[in-house]
Formats: sequence, structure tokens, C-alpha cells
Amino acid sequence: MNPSRIAVDSRGAAEGFSALGDPARLAILAALSGGTKCVCELVPQLGIAQNLLSYHLRILREAGLVSGARRGRRIEYTVRPDRLRELGQELSGLVHRTGGRDR
Repeated sequence: MNPSRIAVDSRGAAEGFSALGDPARLAILAALSGGTKCVCELVPQLGIAQNLLSYHLRILREAGLVSGARRGRRIEYTVRPDRLRELGQELSGLVHRTGGRDR
């Protein structure tokens, strides 16, 4: 495999996994797995202050894990399953390269 490709893939994967490394962000993804929602729907559901929720959504957006679409004054957020699949494939590839051995 081309070393430059590994570096590029690793950077993107690291950003995605880093975004998933916070319990609040995992809770946001779980809440969005039921469908598109705006911040005003997520605040009461998750019990996270609006400014902190917006911060976490920005991190998830920058990692490509959610997308936002403006609807008037609201932004509605949706999970990007394609990006989650990519990260899952990265993990599967790591397991495959190690031969799936438990140590």
C-alpha cells in the first residue's frame, strides 16, 4: 500500500475517531439516528446547554459525521451514515491487517 495514502487516510480517520471520543458526541449521534433534528429538539432530549451542544455539533460536522441544512432560522442536523461506514471500514482494515489476532 502507498505510504502517502495511509497518511492521508489516517489523518481523516483520526479526526473522525477523535470526534467520536466524547460521550456527549456519541449521545448526539444516537439522538440523530432516529432522524433529522434541530438544536431546539436536541437540547431537551440530551440535557446539554445550547452553546455546548452547538460546539459538539460543529466538531461532528467538521469530522463529516453529521451534516446541517438551514431551514429558515433553524439548522437541521442529520447523521452521515456513509462517513460512519468509512470509519467502520478503517477499523475492520486494522483488524484484518493484524490477522484478527487477540493478544
